[in-house]
Amino acid sequence: MKPVPVLIVTGDGLNCERETAYAFQIAGAEPRLVHISDLLSGRTKLADYQILAFVGGFSNGDHLGAGTVQASRFRLQLRDELEHFAAAKKAMIGICNGFQTLVKLGMLPGPAKGAAAGGWTQTATITANDSGRFEDRWVHLLMNPSSPCVWTQGLKRLFLPVRHGEGKFFTDRPELLGELERSGRIVARYSDAACREAVMTYPENPAGSLGAVAGLCDAGGTVFGLMPHPEAYISPYSHPTWTRVRALGGELPCLGEGAEIFIRGVAYARGS
Repeated sequence: MKPVPVLIVTGDGLNCERETAYAFQIAGAEPRLVHISDLLSGRTKLADYQILAFVGGFSNGDHLGAGTVQASRFRLQLRDELEHFAAAKKAMIGICNGFQTLVKLGMLPGPAKGAAAGGWTQTATITANDSGRFEDRWVHLLMNPSSPCVWTQGLKRLFLPVRHGEGKFFTDRPELLGELERSGRIVARYSDAACREAVMTYPENPAGSLGAVAGLCDAGGTVFGLMPHPEAYISPYSHPTWTRVRALGGELPCLGEGAEIFIRGVAYARGS
């Protein structure tokens, strides 16, 4: 199998790069940690990679709002390269702070399929949690089987942790939610424990996210962002009740549920 090179952006307050690199290694890719300054300066060429990952953390101290400064830097210094990367249908993922960055770049949710080019207009935001505090808890996600997202094909539900103070998806244009739903760009929603339906209640929806949105993709399905951390559940021993399962005689899976996202993303990149 041909190698799948993955560029993972690091530095300036980001802090989930090693877990993300491990997740991509498990999926069979070849991740490389690249400091943001090397990417923005051109010392590292984005075109040399098949997957781009924006990881979690607190880029630039979350000054001016989570992901805002990082989005501005990429917009000003790497816009052409990002546009070419996306136009080539290469896979891109943004997790937590990375999701915030993609939304504030305007890459997510992006224009509808078939719309004119120019998807850099910010149409939504991710802002402070309704609870007014940092949320660190596990959540159930209802996945959208109709979504074109290449990172989640076939997934119906996930159980992952969130770790954020600004995780509320919001738009001041109510009709946008309907547009996202019809186009399949809402990939994941916070749900009840049985994953029967999306919920707006706290703490199941920990940020009060509009439409219970936890993850989005662009119209083509190659750019994916989500607030929960799939890289934090690669090992079955990261599950909060693994000791109870073992004590009751249950069997642990070989991999945590978060690995499924990276496996699908790498499979797409290998076949594209």
